[in-house]
Amino acid sequence: MMEAAVTTHVNNQILDQIKEESSRFQALNYEIAKIIVGHHDIVNFIITAILCNGHILLEGVPGVAKTTMIKAVTKALGLKFNRIQFTPDLLPADLIGTLIYNPKTQEFETKQGPIFANLILADEINRAPAKVQAALLEAMQEHQVTIGSQTFILDEPFLVFATQNPLEQEGTYRLPEAQVDRFMFKLMVHYPSIKEEREILGRSSHDITINPVIDKNAIFEAQKLIKQIYIDDKVVDYILAITFATRSPESYHLKELKPYIQYGVSPRATIAIYHAARAHAFLKKRHFVTPDDVKAVCPAILRHRIILTYEAEADAVKSDFIIEKILRTLPTP
Repeated sequence: MMEAAVTTHVNNQILDQIKEESSRFQALNYEIAKIIVGHHDIVNFIITAILCNGHILLEGVPGVAKTTMIKAVTKALGLKFNRIQFTPDLLPADLIGTLIYNPKTQEFETKQGPIFANLILADEINRAPAKVQAALLEAMQEHQVTIGSQTFILDEPFLVFATQNPLEQEGTYRLPEAQVDRFMFKLMVHYPSIKEEREILGRSSHDITINPVIDKNAIFEAQKLIKQIYIDDKVVDYILAITFATRSPESYHLKELKPYIQYGVSPRATIAIYHAARAHAFLKKRHFVTPDDVKAVCPAILRHRIILTYEAEADAVKSDFIIEKILRTLPTP
């Protein structure tokens, strides 16, 4: 009886902390909404990625506020921010830095590049050559960069928010699968509705100030809380079933999807769903994960990790259709 009372007290204490910290991140949402009209789901995913220390890839045609959205987030966060415009002639040194010879000391000195920040906006990432992509890949995965023979640890939190135009656009290149897999979420930014675009026109003539509402310590505290959010074994089994259904759909009564999937998702996707579902529950002010949390984060985590066959392209089958089919078919715990 005493143990049960202690457990209840601990759970209530954690729940109170979650409600308090979650409210602070809702304030972040409010600040971003000052300048961004609509795109509420995308903003929530950006906040979720911050809580999970994950990277984001935003895709959409030019002019749909991808860059503006990320700039608004950085102003509200109050973190060190650098924007890097990716171009076909960009060099790895332009990204991470280089060694410069000092004739006075007759020694090489390290000049750090724009990658040394808490939040990086990699604008039009799919316009950069392979060597630059490789340099960014090390920073994203290892949170470190190598300049000459020295390795530099990047300051935490370190987040890459990348934007890209659709591949059909002129002058763009397909990102390597290894790099795409490092992005926790891939978010599709669409055109606004007529009502939203009218609101955009109304705001365009006003100067809007975004105030910093979250600091570095608040992010670290929230990340610690998220690790304490309870996730039942049945929900874990549900996550595993989703990811394994992308690899062996015939084992989950999804035989019709087999011709469309060349490669299923990696274990990195399973880990991403596990952490993102907890962060989603946190933003909903809950101390436990539900299957709905899992369903909410799955499309953004899986859509860029499922490698489709030529048959899928011929039949105009997209990864979002496959994900939706899997979530509809698998029994919810």
